[in-house]
Amino acid sequence: MKIGVPKEIKNHEYRVGMTPGSVREAVHRGHDVIVEKNAAHVIGLEDEHYAQAGATLVDSAAEVWGAADMIVKVKEPQASEYSLIRKDQVLFTYLHLAPDLQQTKALMAAQCVAIAYETVTDPRGGLPLLTPMSAVAGRMSVQVGAHCLEIEMGGRGQLIGGVPGVPAAKVVILGGGVVGTHATTMAVGLGASVWVIDKSPQRLYELDLQFGSKIHTVFSTMDAIEEHVLEADLVIGAVLVAGAEAPKLVSAEMVKHMRRGAVMVDVSIDQGGCFETSRPTTHAEPTYILDDVVHYCVTNMPGAMARTSTFALNNATLPFVLDIASKGWRDALRDNSHLANGLNVCGGSVTNKPVADALSLPYRAVAEVLAA
Repeated sequence: MKIGVPKEIKNHEYRVGMTPGSVREAVHRGHDVIVEKNAAHVIGLEDEHYAQAGATLVDSAAEVWGAADMIVKVKEPQASEYSLIRKDQVLFTYLHLAPDLQQTKALMAAQCVAIAYETVTDPRGGLPLLTPMSAVAGRMSVQVGAHCLEIEMGGRGQLIGGVPGVPAAKVVILGGGVVGTHATTMAVGLGASVWVIDKSPQRLYELDLQFGSKIHTVFSTMDAIEEHVLEADLVIGAVLVAGAEAPKLVSAEMVKHMRRGAVMVDVSIDQGGCFETSRPTTHAEPTYILDDVVHYCVTNMPGAMARTSTFALNNATLPFVLDIASKGWRDALRDNSHLANGLNVCGGSVTNKPVADALSLPYRAVAEVLAA
């Protein structure tokens, strides 16, 4: 199979779909890999590294898209890339379609085979291709939140860990999954007063075993969220419903009554955000202030730590890339129901139920597509 790796063009996105090491594995198995020049120069992966791994280097993204049977990316296609997508071409990347009708319609119109990293599952019910980036985003959320608490950023001017004689900041984390757990690790390490709110008693029990008296665990109710968000210095939104739009846990009315200079970091923004007041931002302009509360809602947070994120992501995606390339997408999905869960759009139809429901579009079952 011919595998294409274009340079990412989303704002301040420096990750890359395949590292030279991943390219070498694919070439070793008899596949051709076409890489756009300077695709990963910023993170120290140079063209000569790709050439040594056996890649064919081309000058433009159009050449990559035009030649490849499968495109391996990191972020969803941008509007300028829609016209490059070909019928029956496999697109393997993060898509986050639930809040994005424009992109969904573009993929449907292209009649491509769009497989989303974020809905591929594993035997334990986890999301193996989302997990590495969730870990990065979770750790980053506390780092950027602490920065946003500085006066120059519009924050309260509060040191997240406090100092002797001065209380630490109260950090409230909504969601105890992968993002929430890594955010908790960082917040605890910085000496914050940490409160984790989750709707799963089992998950709260596991977090209590992991962190003990270093954190407070709270069962999620409207009352609990309101009580702790209004007292918080930093709120981290870390909720996820696979494939679907994130639930709005913090209302606009609640934000109006938060502490002046408090900070909200919405890691769920890729799926529409879990705060009513959230709107997507970029690394170029990561924050805005609404009702005296600082909002950080960058849709590609791990892109800021592009080198670490690229290698972590490739570790997870490479086996699936090789499987699709070796078997073809139909047989790969037939043989692996967890990979089949990643199929979001195919042949002009939406094949992921939560996406179809979120966008009020017709749904076609994956099994029906594979049986055709």
